Amino acid sequence: MKVDVKVLKLSHFDHALPLPKYETVDAAGADVRACLGIGEKIKIKAGERILVPTGLSFEIPSGFEIQVRPRSGLSFKTGLMVVNAPGTIDADYRGEVKIILGNLGHKDEVIEHGDRIAQLVVAPVIQANFNESSELNETARGVGGFGSTGKR
Repeated sequence: MKVDVKVLKLSHFDHALPLPKYETVDAAGADVRACLGIGEKIKIKAGERILVPTGLSFEIPSGFEIQVRPRSGLSFKTGLMVVNAPGTIDADYRGEVKIILGNLGHKDEVIEHGDRIAQLVVAPVIQANFNESSELNETARGVGGFGSTGKR
């Protein structure tokens, strides 16, 4: 299934960069790139979090969101992660999309202009009606929390 998402290139967008792009025919996420300025780079120190600009804004259809997720290769080869993954870009947001990257590794990492830094997944949204209740149905798990279902 495909849905149309309008993309606005902001004034500082480098027109040599592509729009978010699916790298394979069945990819769920479209890669988005850092738009820092030609020849620029950002050093992300170990333990640090930064906002990386993309130079793009989106018009997402009502009833959808864009989820921002880490690129597995970037996360495996470096200590860089999308720290609020999956981040959500709501359908009514019109500002520049910036990616929150955190360096969970032990050494500094560098992002250069044009690097693929995250993937964007378009997903449907279902809003719930939250109704107050004086009781909930019982289940086998009950109130068991973290680790309550065992390790194996």
